[in-house]
Amino acid sequence: MTTRAIVAGLGTYVPEKILTNQDLEQMVDTSDEWIVTRTGIKERHIAAPDETTSVMATRASIRALADAGITADDLDFIVCATNTPDTIFPSTAARVQHQLTTKPIPGVDIQAGCTGLIYGMEMASALIQSGAYHNILVIGADKLTSITDYEDRTTAVLFGDAAGAFVLQGKEGTQRGLLASYLQADGRGGDLLIEPAGGSMLPASEETVAARQHYLKMNGNETFRFAVKAMPEAVEEGLKKAGLAVSEMDLLVPHQANLRIIDAAVRRFELDPSRVVVNIDRYGNTSVATIPLALQEAREQGRVHDDDVVVLCAFGAGLTWGSNVIRWGR
Repeated sequence: MTTRAIVAGLGTYVPEKILTNQDLEQMVDTSDEWIVTRTGIKERHIAAPDETTSVMATRASIRALADAGITADDLDFIVCATNTPDTIFPSTAARVQHQLTTKPIPGVDIQAGCTGLIYGMEMASALIQSGAYHNILVIGADKLTSITDYEDRTTAVLFGDAAGAFVLQGKEGTQRGLLASYLQADGRGGDLLIEPAGGSMLPASEETVAARQHYLKMNGNETFRFAVKAMPEAVEEGLKKAGLAVSEMDLLVPHQANLRIIDAAVRRFELDPSRVVVNIDRYGNTSVATIPLALQEAREQGRVHDDDVVVLCAFGAGLTWGSNVIRWGR
């Protein structure tokens, strides 16, 4: 009998502090009109100094575990997608395990830009289908403000902080759960979205700090061109792998990077806005956390029902892109 990974729980965490467009007008050469017109963002949440990526991830995970009706001691594995780990090593997954329980739990960080959560869901699903694990915590958490250059008007307006977590659970003989995923990466576009320094290629030095190379850098125009092609491709190919048509998709939960990118996908598929989740105006781009944040809001609004076909899709640094196709329900 086939085992599938169902979504047994979902939880999110958003810091309290809000940074509005009006606040940014006092920090960098920009305006509310410029930001909203080009991105759709009106405000974003900013983590406090002691709210590290692992702290936010743990808070989201506690809520996901409660939603699933299990405890951390029931977990078999932790997958943490992040681009801003507390430290390069040890892993953020290990830090989350330590904050959740005294029980040792295997875990690993994965880094695939803003597509990391999509990758993590597929990896966890495969581990569950193999029979090796039953309950897996999949986290998407980023403190992007820690690598945002507030002297760069093109990127300073985009990013916020947040975390989201899924509990995936193995279930036999069900038609629900993760049906298919589509994952891609093409390193030829790696320089379009990059944190240049801090790795083995360009270790930290006085020169890299002075040149502000430890901040995120983005070629916005080229990234936009890539995204408007990659997002629809991810949706179409994911649904094709699941044996479904676009018309059978009940809800699209896209990565919240730019409202114009989302709108392009809506036009491509001729979707009614009620079938697309958008909350970028209040959170900005929280990287791997955008999808769980949006999906949780849709649940709270009563927009997600048992047996709905829900498609998660994202693009990010790498360049990476991908989708998960889920038939909702436990």
